[in-house]
Amino acid sequence: MRLAPRPRSLILPGLGLALALSSPAAQQKPIPQLSPPAAGAQAAAPGRPSAAPAKAARPVPFQVGETLEYDVSWSQFLTAGTATLKVQDKRSSSGSTAYYIYAEGRPTPLVSRLYSVYYKADTLLDVYTLLPQRAAVYSDENGKRRTKVTRFDHARRRADYDVQTSTLVSKPLTLPQGTLDLLSVLFVIRAAPLLEGGRITAPVTDSGELYTVRAAAGAKAAVRTPAGTFSAWPITLLVTDSDGSQVDNSIVIWISDDARRLPVRVEAGLPVGEFVLLLRSAAL
Repeated sequence: MRLAPRPRSLILPGLGLALALSSPAAQQKPIPQLSPPAAGAQAAAPGRPSAAPAKAARPVPFQVGETLEYDVSWSQFLTAGTATLKVQDKRSSSGSTAYYIYAEGRPTPLVSRLYSVYYKADTLLDVYTLLPQRAAVYSDENGKRRTKVTRFDHARRRADYDVQTSTLVSKPLTLPQGTLDLLSVLFVIRAAPLLEGGRITAPVTDSGELYTVRAAAGAKAAVRTPAGTFSAWPITLLVTDSDGSQVDNSIVIWISDDARRLPVRVEAGLPVGEFVLLLRSAAL
């Protein structure tokens, strides 16, 4: 299944996005920040075995308890739905530690009469590598329920992908190094240094398929939202499939230029209409 040009592309901020931006020197390279940083360790005394360096968690601008709420507009609907993005907790997982992050989106009662949909995505994002361990998306579209789960094995560059409807379908995947899922990528963006003109290419998997995202950072500008006015970077994304064909039109994410690196605005023109997400509140 491809990234479909349906409201889900923007109801959940970050779904369908995959990149990390740094300086222009990083142009057209795989994500360079995804290996665990080596912790500084003192040299061992002669004749003594050197101690294994302690792991150090990646510095990130978000923390457990962060809850972001968005208003979603679509075409002629000024408020077509709402979206929530939350860092729920930090837990032991897969022999490591991971942030449990979820996002959910739903339409307003008026829009749901036209198209009833509910989406919830979650991911376990390793605190040391900022790579996903497991990612899942649950959808309910007019009563058609589906759960998609991807379990990553980055050391072997593979993943297991399952789709659960009335039946279970499984598919093994071979992945490029540093492949991300559709929710964790937004947090990778926030953790990356942003510079005007920065460009990078990153792999992402969605629904058992592989995509490539090419992203570019523009000049900072003021962005007005219900949560306030922010100085923010516009990050323009171009998504292509395995054949190199463009998927949907470009998407722009505005990331605030402050310590929290908040995604304050998301906008895209899709075949089903123009979508805009605006930050309504940002609580810890």
